[in-house]
Amino acid sequence: MRMRPTLSWTPTEDLPPATTDLRPVADALSGGGVLVLSGAGISTESGIPDYRGEGGSLSRHTPMTYQDFTAGAQARRRYWARSHLGWRTFGRARPNAGHRAVAAFGRHGLLSGVITQNVDGLHQAAGSEGAVELHGSLARVVCLSCGALSPRRELARRLEEANAGFEPVAAGINPDGDADLTDEQVGDFHVVPCTVCGGILKPDVVFFGEAVPPQRVEHCRRLVREATSLLVLGSSLTVMSGLRFVRQAAEAGKPVLIVNRDATRGDRYALARAALPLGTALTAVADRLGVPVDGRTAGRASG
Repeated sequence: MRMRPTLSWTPTEDLPPATTDLRPVADALSGGGVLVLSGAGISTESGIPDYRGEGGSLSRHTPMTYQDFTAGAQARRRYWARSHLGWRTFGRARPNAGHRAVAAFGRHGLLSGVITQNVDGLHQAAGSEGAVELHGSLARVVCLSCGALSPRRELARRLEEANAGFEPVAAGINPDGDADLTDEQVGDFHVVPCTVCGGILKPDVVFFGEAVPPQRVEHCRRLVREATSLLVLGSSLTVMSGLRFVRQAAEAGKPVLIVNRDATRGDRYALARAALPLGTALTAVADRLGVPVDGRTAGRASG
């Protein structure tokens, strides 16, 4: 029997109340050695929706699973048609104030690292060096047969040539780059094979129901061990791929701080959760710490 991955989470206990006080976040950053773990919520201000927040895509969309993708050609045709259209939107997305603030914290030596659950590449585009892409990147494509990696832009060109005139209007774009299209809009979209061996191509991302590569998990665990504290930004922590690092930090006695507008599965492990928009919150923290973002002259706030 095929098991479906965990897509939602409902609190089963009383969780600590959220706050709007950013002093714990600023205090942690001022000491340095902070490890950031980011989720889809940090990219919403760049026009990429999240999964579970207000109006999140899970209310109307079930993400592609690894099991479905590998099960049949029709599922792959539907995925690539939708993803090909969604890729255009992802390609136009730009880092927002939240991404830029994280990059500024890194430049000023306040971070020990960045782990992102996102596949949009916006942390790197903002200037965060060495960010670990926990779930991979939509900018790469991998062959399931020979393992060859290739740039997504190359595949986009090939798909354009194979599907001239494919210009449907999507009802929406999802955090995994999947556009909302009907089966009629997908039509007989033509999927192209690997240029090396003719095998099946897949975006180099971890689908729901697929395991994060063990070496990547261990790398992230090492980052948690080396960090002084863990700062979670814009993640509901519903899936274990991110929650495990929160649990690890808490078990090691390291402070966990969360900035997310809604309750998260990690709240009970956290010192505090600030329920604020990410761009506003992180810009305010940068101002408090005197860290300039985008060339602004930030003034250290008193108190």
